[in-house]
Amino acid sequence: MALKIGFIGMGIMGRPMARNLLRSGHQVTIYNRTRSRTSELVSEGAKVASTPRECAQGNPVVITMVTDSSDVEAVVLGKEGAAEGLPEAGVIIDMSTISPEVTRKIHARLKEKGIGFLDAPVSGGDIGAQKGTLTIMVGGDPEVFERVKLVFEPMGKRITLMGPPGSGQATKACNQILCALNMLGVCEALALAERSGLNLEQMHQVVTGGAANSWALENLGKRIIQGDFGPGFMVKLIQKDLGIVLDAAKSLKLPLSGTSLCQQYFRANEAHDEGDLGTQAMYKVLQRLGHFCRETE
Repeated sequence: MALKIGFIGMGIMGRPMARNLLRSGHQVTIYNRTRSRTSELVSEGAKVASTPRECAQGNPVVITMVTDSSDVEAVVLGKEGAAEGLPEAGVIIDMSTISPEVTRKIHARLKEKGIGFLDAPVSGGDIGAQKGTLTIMVGGDPEVFERVKLVFEPMGKRITLMGPPGSGQATKACNQILCALNMLGVCEALALAERSGLNLEQMHQVVTGGAANSWALENLGKRIIQGDFGPGFMVKLIQKDLGIVLDAAKSLKLPLSGTSLCQQYFRANEAHDEGDLGTQAMYKVLQRLGHFCRETE
């Protein structure tokens, strides 16, 4: 069944996600703060809106895929926000990665207006967004989830209602811990292999066939070996996410030492103006540390 959907946010993830909705037959209206990023999908049949409010008008479902908590609040609840244009009994689905606490506040504000709200962050990177194979972790009211569940299907393969509002974001926080620590393991393994004089491609082929394999090793490990540090997911965005994770851990009085270490490595990337590179750029930090240690022997 084709639906009319508004989609706010045409970044690395948002654009291919909106494209998959278009290709599945839905009518999609898009909005992005930088309008030039909308031209590609307009040529493929999307309509373009000038404001989030306009993007919501006439569309019973609106999806947001923006950078941070404040951005979601702005495009949903701000002046000319989507909540002002949404039809009666409409639903807003936030697929960004933001604070669980802010998510619950947005849910409460929208509920007062009679608007349904789901937090539905994703995992799978730019590759999953392009292929429509994202893992989608959802928080919100079961009735709202069932009403709009088919909207998720062109974008993801594993779609799970995790619990009440904020549960999707809490699950994504767990996901980001694993992503960061997996990235650290991949980088350390490749750094040792390089320093040991191994053929990196051969080592990669061997270890991906055993218990050490992971999505990060298969995809980002391969990019590191090829010298490709372009962003599937930027360093500055994982840093934003790890900040959310560590804030949540602090409120729960939970020590997350490995996550803190990863944050420091990514901070070293940022210190070298590498915030716009992909998370696999952590490897550059280890290379620099290894070079420094060898220099000081």
